[in-house]
Amino acid sequence: MRNDLQTEINEIKSRNKRVEGDKAWETSWVRIILVAILTYLVVCLFLYIIKAEQPFVTAIIPTIGFVLSTASLSFAKKIWLKYRSKN
Repeated sequence: MRNDLQTEINEIKSRNKRVEGDKAWETSWVRIILVAILTYLVVCLFLYIIKAEQPFVTAIIPTIGFVLSTASLSFAKKIWLKYRSKN
């Protein structure tokens, strides 16, 4: 019985570490910067393929939009959590 409880506790601790790591990654600036770079490159490629004017400059717009939305979402999340905890 004691070994079963200890095993369960260890499994829960291990899961919590994974969840904490996932949460840290989701909110890290490294992730945001990597996704922004990938967004920029994909949009550049698309605009280049369709022969849009100034694809390398135009691709900055959706990239900035992504970064701004990511930054503002954490702010919105705090407000939402505060509102949710009142109900």
